This record gives sequence, structure tokens and C-alpha cells, in this order.
Amino acid sequence: MERKNTPLSAMLWLMRQNLWSFMGSMVATVMIVIIGFLTPLLLAETIDSVLGTAPSTLPDFILAPIRALGGREFLIHNLWILGLTLVALNLLNGVFTYMKGRLTAVASENIALSLRRRLYAHLQRLPFAYHVKASTGDLIQRCTSDVETIRRFLSVQVMEVVNTLLMIAIALTMLFGRNVKITLISMILMPPLFFFAMWFFKRVHTAFRTMDEAEGLMSAVLQENLSGVRVVRAFGQQEPEVEKFDAASGDFRRKAKHLNDLLAIYWGGGDGISMMQSMITLLVCVMYACRGEITVGTLIVFTSYIGMLLFPIRQLGRILSDAGKSMVSMERILEILHQSAEPEEPNAKKPPLNGDIVFDHVSFAYPDDNVPVLEDVSFTIPAGKTAAVLGGTGSGKSTMMYLLQRLYEPTGGRITIGGVNILNIDREHLRSHVGLILQEPFLYSKTIYENVGIARREPQKADIDHAADIASASGFIAKADKGYDTVVGERGVTLSGGQKQRIAIARTLLKDNDVLIFDDSLSAVDTETDAQIRAALAHEKQGVTTLIISHRVTTLSQADLILVLENGRITQQGTHAELCAQPGLYQRINSIQNELEDELKQAQAAEAKEVK
Repeated sequence: MERKNTPLSAMLWLMRQNLWSFMGSMVATVMIVIIGFLTPLLLAETIDSVLGTAPSTLPDFILAPIRALGGREFLIHNLWILGLTLVALNLLNGVFTYMKGRLTAVASENIALSLRRRLYAHLQRLPFAYHVKASTGDLIQRCTSDVETIRRFLSVQVMEVVNTLLMIAIALTMLFGRNVKITLISMILMPPLFFFAMWFFKRVHTAFRTMDEAEGLMSAVLQENLSGVRVVRAFGQQEPEVEKFDAASGDFRRKAKHLNDLLAIYWGGGDGISMMQSMITLLVCVMYACRGEITVGTLIVFTSYIGMLLFPIRQLGRILSDAGKSMVSMERILEILHQSAEPEEPNAKKPPLNGDIVFDHVSFAYPDDNVPVLEDVSFTIPAGKTAAVLGGTGSGKSTMMYLLQRLYEPTGGRITIGGVNILNIDREHLRSHVGLILQEPFLYSKTIYENVGIARREPQKADIDHAADIASASGFIAKADKGYDTVVGERGVTLSGGQKQRIAIARTLLKDNDVLIFDDSLSAVDTETDAQIRAALAHEKQGVTTLIISHRVTTLSQADLILVLENGRITQQGTHAELCAQPGLYQRINSIQNELEDELKQAQAAEAKEVK
């Protein structure tokens, strides 16, 4: 979508994309209004000039053929013609009502489809930093509920604006033409009704926005609870989560009730004013008709037209209300669409990524945060070698890997692969050749086969089997109820942590990777399985540069280069033997883990003796 600075300009732009549908609906609306005014006129003409003796008020182009057929006498003896005309008008009204509904429905559904597509496509292109901060529940709310609010407004209320303006213009013109004094009396309460509608619009706009935001917050709480159901159960947090949702739901209810109270006040007050005005008009017309100042037909016209005039003015509040809601919804949608997407890179390079990886004095701080996460980090990983990273929580290990995939960009220094600055490498090319396996992998609520094969458009069964073998996943897949056809549940909830990690590894191995990154993604598997996976990778992925983040010295020890990261700085680097000989973090962790392994072995040996 072109960048539109205001909700109104965005709405008009969307309508222009379906101009012919809206134009056709507008023509149908005009015909509906005209037919609506013709029916009371025909009744009045029948009563006054056919059954009565008052002169006809019909225009000459209609009277001429009637006179040619015999005039009033002809119509008296053929009243069925007038009845048939009324039936024909109502049939036409039904046809045009169908056309109006169909055309506006098609246009509004096209716009809703277009908005959803644009929102989803734009969300895919937004930077990783945006998604880190955004609330998933609120984004879902904007892509569904807010789009639906706009669709309803365009489907119903846009043509009501045309209908309202036409009805007011035609009704006033025809009423003033019949009796100015009665018309003025019939409009006494219309200004208060109009200002009442404006008062309502101002308040409902604010009320709807607060209600919409409260609904988004409630959706976010629900989404977080359902996504983290395993954690909720594990920590026995059901009751606090229920209280949390009750608080969000209660806040939404209060704000929705306030909006509904405003609607009740408006519709109740509007109905009261409209009924009072109709009563005043009827009483005045009856008095004038009894005195012979107006005909019965004129009374019918006035009472019919005043109702037709009051309805659109009263309807103005609903139109303004829905317009306010749709403007709020469009504003919330534009907040997403106006977020800067990752820029296009038409001239970006797509070089081979099988060269040396070099971090050259790299520094980084997250946006809106002046605290550096990485400071002056420098190291080189030779092509095809394995590097491992050890560091405490918050030391910047994962951030370093995010930088390598350009999920973020360095605030200082540079990163090169094969001598090419990764800022000059096409993002899609870089990410498609740098495989990242996270500690907490995301799995879809699909079969194991679909989760592993998602890395390729048309995966072959043999390739999936091979990838599963390397990831040591074949064993538990074979034992599953339906093998590869087993559905793993949302986010892989039916699998253990180690099983999810192995499926994620198999999925990544299907890509054409020049670089593989294991971000603590072997933490949930046992040491024996860990060793099997690393051995299989070393055999199958020769020439692939591998980076492993881990806290296990047994995993780190096999790497060609080990980096020790503390507080965002590289404090040590070398081989396992070199770092074990140096005083520092690596030596201390190695000693602690060796002592724990010795104690475990002694305990197992003692237990084995007792069993004997």
C-alpha cells in the first residue's frame, strides 16, 4: 500500500481500488432513494387527483400519455394500473437493494482481503527488533478485528452516507414545495438531533479506541497463556493466570460497557426526539387537513417524508460512530504499515559464504538502549572449521549469532565472510545459507514430516530420512504412533525438549548451509546423543563452518577454536588444551564439570556394587 499519512486518506485510497463496485452501488442507492420517494407521491396522487378532484401535481411528461388514454376517468376505471405500478416500484426497489448489497459486499471483502494480505506481508518484512517488542496478541487483533471493523463500515455505512444526503436533499425540496410553514414546524427538533449525533460521535471515537486497546491486551494475555501452557502447569500458576486474565477481561468489559452505554443513550435519545418530531408533524398536518388547508394526500406525503427525513439524521449517529471506529482501526493498522521494513537491496551481493568469518572490532547495543552488549569483539573462524563459544547468561553469545544473520546490525566494527562485509550481502541470500538452530526451537502444529521438510519447497523422503539420521531423531520418530505422520501439537508441545531440538536440527540440515550455528541447541539432549550428533555432522558437513554455543566442556572441547565471552568482551580464545592451561573462566568450568563427572561415576559405581 502506498504510504498514507491519515486514516481518511488510506480509506479513500482503498475505496479507489474498488471504484467501479462503489460507483455501481451508489447508482443502486440513488435508485432506491428515488423509488422510496415515489411511493408516497403515487399514493398521494391517487387519493387527491384520482379518487379526489384536486389538480394533479405530476409533471407533464407523465400526464401527457395519461390524458391520451382518457385522463382521470381512465384511471378510475383501471385502478389496477396504479396498484401494479406500486408493486413494480417495490420489485425494482428489491432488485436495486440486492445490487447495492452485493456490490458493497464484494468491494468491502476485496478491501479486507487486500488489507490482511498487506499487513501479513509487511509483518514478514519488518525487522527482527520490531517483533521482539511487539505483542503477538495485539498484532493478531489488528490483523483480524480491526480489519473486520473497516470491512463492516465500507460494507454498510459508506452507502448510507449517500443515502442520507440524498434523502435529506430530496425530502426538504419536496416538502418546501408543498407547504413551507408545515415543513419548518416539522424541522423544529432536527437541529437538536443533529447536535446530539455530533456529541455522540466525539465520545464514541475515544470510547472505541480504549475498548479496542483493552481487547488487544486481553488477546495478548490469552495468547501468552496458551503458548506457555507447559510453564503454567509446571509452576502451578493456573490461579494467578486466571486472575490475570480476569483482570484484563474485566477491564475490557468495563470499556465495552461504557461504549454500549453511549450507544444506548444515543439510540434511546434519538428515538425519543424522532418520535416527538413525528408526533408534532402528524398533529399539525391533521389540524391543517381538518381546516382544509392541505389535502389528505399532502398529509400522507408529509408524515411519510418526515419519517424518511428523520431516519437519516438519526442514522447519522450510527454512521459517525462506525466511521469513528473504522478510523481508529485504520489508524492502528497504519501504525504497523508505517513501520519501516527491512530496506530492499537490489544491488546487494550474493557471494559464496564458505570463506573465513571475521569479527573485526565489533560492538553492539540494542536499539533504545545505551548499554553495550558487545564491546570490541574480534576473532577469525577459518572456513570449514568449528568454533565454540562459552559465556555466562547475558554475556552476548546469542547476540553475536543474531549479528551474523543480520537480524541486527553492528553499531561498531564490521563482520565479514570470505572478505565481504555482511552488510553488503543480500539478507535473503545470507540467511538462506547461514543455518541457525535455537535453544528453544519453534515447531508448527503439523506432522513431524512437515516440520522437518519445511526448509524445502518439495522435500524428498530420502533427504528427510538422512537429515533425521544425522540429528539422531530417527529413533524416536520410528517409535511415534504414526512415525513421520505424527502431529507434534502447537509449538511441538507433545515432544520433549531434546526431541524438539533434534527435529529443528534435522530441519536446518535440509538447507544448503555454508555456516551452521547451534545456539545452545544441544542443551536438552544427553551427552551421548550430543556426541553422536556432532560426530555425524563432522562426517557429513565437511567444509561447513560451524559455530556452537554451549556450556558443556565436552561439547566445546572438540572445536578448533574456543571463544570465552564475558560481559560482552572476548577474554580468552584458543583450543581446549590451551584454555585448560590458562587461568580463567574456561579452566574453572572445566574443573567443576570434571569433578561433577567424577562424583557421578563414583555414585554409579557404588550403586552397581549395592545391586550386586
